[in-house]
Amino acid sequence: MDTRTATAELGWISFPANGWEEVSGYDENLNTIRTYQVCNVFEPSQNNWLLTTYIDRRAAQRIYVEIRFTVRDCASIPSVLGSCKETFNLYYLETDRTVSESIKGVEYWANAPYLKVDTIAADESFSQVDFGGRLMKVNTEVRSFGPLSKGRGFHLAFQDLGACMSLLAVRVFYKKCPSIVQNFAFFPETLTGAESTSLVIARGSCIPNAEEVDVPIKLYCNGDGEWMVPIGSCSCKAGFEPDNAAKPSTSCPQGTFKSSQGAGLCQQCPLNSRSTIEAATLCGCRNGYYRGDMDKPEDMCTSVPSAPRNVVSVVNQTSVLLEWNPPRDTGHREDLTYNIVCRRCHSSERRACQPCDDSVKFTPGKEVLKGTRVEISKLRAHMSYTFDIQTVNGVSNKSPYPAQQLSINITTNQAAPSVVPILHQVSSTSRSFSLSWPPPEQPNGIILDYEIRYYDKSSGLNSSVVQSDSPNVVLEGLRPGTGYVVQVRARTVAGYGAYSKEMLFQTLTDGKSVGGLLKCQLSLIAGSLVGGVCIVSLVAIAIICTSGPTPTVTFPTLSEGRSSPGVKIYIDPFTYEDPNEAVREFAKEIDPSCVKIEEVIGSGEFGEVYKGRLKPVGKKEIPVAIKTLKVGYSERQRRDFLAEASIMGQFDQPNIIRLEGVVTKSRPTMIITEFMENGALDSFLRLNDGQFPVIQLVGMLRGIASGIRYLAEMSYVHRDLAARNILVNSNLVCKVSDFGLSRYLEEDTSDPTYTSSLGGKIPVRWTAPEAIAYRKFTSASDVWSYGIVTWEVMSYGERPYWDMSNQDVINAIEQDFRLPAPMDCPVVLHQLMLDCWQKDRNARPKFPDIVSMLDKMIRNPASLKAGTNNIPPGPSHHHPLLDRGAPDLSRVSSVEDWLAALKMTQYRDSFIGSGFTSLPLVTQITAEYVFSFLSSFLCHPYRMHPF
Repeated sequence: MDTRTATAELGWISFPANGWEEVSGYDENLNTIRTYQVCNVFEPSQNNWLLTTYIDRRAAQRIYVEIRFTVRDCASIPSVLGSCKETFNLYYLETDRTVSESIKGVEYWANAPYLKVDTIAADESFSQVDFGGRLMKVNTEVRSFGPLSKGRGFHLAFQDLGACMSLLAVRVFYKKCPSIVQNFAFFPETLTGAESTSLVIARGSCIPNAEEVDVPIKLYCNGDGEWMVPIGSCSCKAGFEPDNAAKPSTSCPQGTFKSSQGAGLCQQCPLNSRSTIEAATLCGCRNGYYRGDMDKPEDMCTSVPSAPRNVVSVVNQTSVLLEWNPPRDTGHREDLTYNIVCRRCHSSERRACQPCDDSVKFTPGKEVLKGTRVEISKLRAHMSYTFDIQTVNGVSNKSPYPAQQLSINITTNQAAPSVVPILHQVSSTSRSFSLSWPPPEQPNGIILDYEIRYYDKSSGLNSSVVQSDSPNVVLEGLRPGTGYVVQVRARTVAGYGAYSKEMLFQTLTDGKSVGGLLKCQLSLIAGSLVGGVCIVSLVAIAIICTSGPTPTVTFPTLSEGRSSPGVKIYIDPFTYEDPNEAVREFAKEIDPSCVKIEEVIGSGEFGEVYKGRLKPVGKKEIPVAIKTLKVGYSERQRRDFLAEASIMGQFDQPNIIRLEGVVTKSRPTMIITEFMENGALDSFLRLNDGQFPVIQLVGMLRGIASGIRYLAEMSYVHRDLAARNILVNSNLVCKVSDFGLSRYLEEDTSDPTYTSSLGGKIPVRWTAPEAIAYRKFTSASDVWSYGIVTWEVMSYGERPYWDMSNQDVINAIEQDFRLPAPMDCPVVLHQLMLDCWQKDRNARPKFPDIVSMLDKMIRNPASLKAGTNNIPPGPSHHHPLLDRGAPDLSRVSSVEDWLAALKMTQYRDSFIGSGFTSLPLVTQITAEYVFSFLSSFLCHPYRMHPF
């Protein structure tokens, strides 16, 4: 509404009749205007109302009123009453319909149902009228009110309590942000919010031929009707370029292209390519030209290379050296390589050629050679060969024609024979033995004879040589009961080949046959083994007799105590010079088009956390959790944010949260993990207080321990193990998450620890005392934290140490206070907690031990009854042989010393060969394993060992 443009009567309702009066007047520019005046200053108790016509608010929530008025200075009016005013009041009434003119009664106006906006005073008042009759000193005031929500419109009301004034003009309006095209996105006209400080979100949509770059696309409309800084944007599709930021994108003309989305401009087609349509995203190659698999759209089209030139060969017995010049035409590419094709030919016809044997050796190789030289060896003597030297580049696989090549034929010369592969002992006496052998795999001609070299192993001197025309020999004149080292080589007209590897053969003792020797050796071995077994048996019997009435004792197997070969070791991403390299190595990059954000489920240190869907190409859609990096991040924040992905990407275990991938090549930056329906373990337990049987809680604890055992095997310390950092899926599987505080565990010392940066935050209630006092983190400190997690689980998410302050917790632990057992907690579980909370970190159980203990509890549910103390036997920290009279490990320095103390030195090679290479591994040998180990040697006295 704007009364400045009105020339007819306004028709507002006034009360009482002698109050406000509508008159025609002039503004300061002598334009005719309709005004309302009131000036009953000579009468007491004034209460004059003026009600506007109905005003439709048009969905606006905040209304602005601009009032132009004049007020007479009370002091300038002679004989005025003391009730003279220089102010008036502004009111409004929300309604769906027009207020009737019949409401003129005193009672209605005495109880006017209007909401007050403000009492309005003049900045300047006038004291007289100029000669033109115009009122001077016009005041302009603007007021706003809202929010409006109870009706489609409203009335304004002006209340005069005894002023001499005129309403020159009233303008009623609302504010809005106009429709706009910004960042290639269209934003519709948007009304401002209910408050002057409100921000109203307007969702944008990409203009034609544009696509989203960052989502969501939105602008904020502020209370003044101004657009704020946009979030998200669109850009031109591939094949289109912008005229300017406000106009739709235009298509690339023929002969040009644009290969990717973005603000770039169309480019001319590269050399040897063309585009015959508009909006081309790629220029097609002309006939005979191609693009390689790794070529970019803006790269020129190239062709296949020509054949190599001027090949030269040098034959040396059964080896060939080939050298050549590069081709004249490389196809305008720099990725030229060569392949060598070898064929063995029996005649001059190519049809009679066959591929070379796999035994033929090519140095440096036969495929993807970058140099122009190759040495080919281990060919057959007196044999014809054909070698094809092929030129290949990045588009050779695109051409319908075979690779260009240059062929050369050569014939090998005579050559010495290859090595005799093995020797066999046919018979043996006290003074001789008979040997035989197969001929060399590549005789390279007719074998003329063999040379046999042998010497006494005990002396290692004065080797003897004999000749043999056949592949067998009898060596005579030897010493009884002596070992001899023997080697053989073959000879052709080209000379001798290389000697075979050394092999040891034994003559018999005087008067002994082979059977007698075997019997004697078996007796000696059996006697010494029986002695060893007797020692072990006595020790084992002593253990069983002193271990109480229960005869069955379970020991850990050897495999439970040793890391399997090939176990990965965690790599700290912060050790990379470029942290982005760690992300590329350990985290899969995901196309943002495969990710769909559904709803916000929380907020993290770096931005919001969403629930969403991931639809990889060719795979089933799955629910995921999406962590995003907030807008305006620094490079350091981005590095720290992505470091967690670099850590998670190294883990692959059912009880570790699984990383699906990352989005780093577009905004927002995202980390995408598997979705855990039941959220954090602590809050999940609090929501389900008392709902699970104890054995199910133990199963959840077992999963957590299995996950941390896996991390420990990778030399990784979590440092923030707590129920809040354990996530639970719909099948109640618990998975370890949140690797923000974790760091690499160094293994180059006998006491691997991590020293945190000075002043780093530590979760005191979950942290071992040595980690709090000295910032020393190990797997043992994670064991302490696991004990706190066990207490949280058994108490259904209760806060550890209740409302004690962090300092009170530290003091209590220092004075040997430990958390009591939660209600209905089995004794075995509380005992496990107490073991985890040992002050001496070396006395705490290891995670393999914890998993084993929990497995035994699950297999024996009776042990989980509240009040029972039937603790299933777990892995011992000491070996039974050491606990009952066997030598203490602290008094020996090696496996050899330990065996010597047991008088079992003769088994040293067997122990070392079976993997017991260090004292820590010896402690893991079970009594059952010892019996099985020794028994196998009683049954198999001979074992083959390389000399």
